[in-house]
Amino acid sequence: MPQVKLNVKILDATKDAISIIYAACRQCYSPKFAGDLIEEVKSDARKQEDFVRKVVSSGHESPIEHVKFTFAIEGVSRALTHQLVRHRIASFSQQSQRYVKATNFNYIIPPSIEQNKDLKGKFIRMMEEIQTGYNDLLDHFKRKDESGEQVNQDARFLLPQAAETKIVVTMNCRELLHFFEQRCCNRAQWEIRGLALEMLKICQDKLPAVFADAGAKCVKLSYCPESAQFTCKRYPLKEEILRNK
Repeated sequence: MPQVKLNVKILDATKDAISIIYAACRQCYSPKFAGDLIEEVKSDARKQEDFVRKVVSSGHESPIEHVKFTFAIEGVSRALTHQLVRHRIASFSQQSQRYVKATNFNYIIPPSIEQNKDLKGKFIRMMEEIQTGYNDLLDHFKRKDESGEQVNQDARFLLPQAAETKIVVTMNCRELLHFFEQRCCNRAQWEIRGLALEMLKICQDKLPAVFADAGAKCVKLSYCPESAQFTCKRYPLKEEILRNK
């Protein structure tokens, strides 16, 4: 039952993404057919990329909804995925605790506990106690000749939010930008922020025309939209900027 670390791998991304965004955006303003527009500057990748950068920076984001990324994610807690699935304009396929036995479950230790030797020891002992209780439940049902999903679905009530899970996530580019705005913020919960930053690195590498300037809201705004009580002070507050004008 070891502690595990975050691992993010891209499974798929829309092919010819720049051309698709280009054609979708041009279709909004052109009498021509998008099937023809996509061929107009296909040989000029630089021209298409510059066009897409301007589209994204202008705030015209509907064309980027036609491009999506699919990620395989492991080494995250159930606490994280409870936050992740709140981003509803996305598709999720998560490892089931009903069908997958957790007889030797992995777990995630929060940094505040990891850095304290005594707390870490207590945390690990609690995980071990939960594991023992879970396995005892399975043994109990086994002795009664009960098996299958009924056993797992009842025994899983003992499992903690720290239990590791695996999930496949698909988001279009517009939702990814929103996800990064919310979850790359320094005020986001540490675990989902770490995941968002890893996903952002992949997106910036694969599609810089869309994601080069992506990140927390303050990156795009150049000021912190939070109140004075909650700002991390990475950027000045909006009120401070207005006062200094």
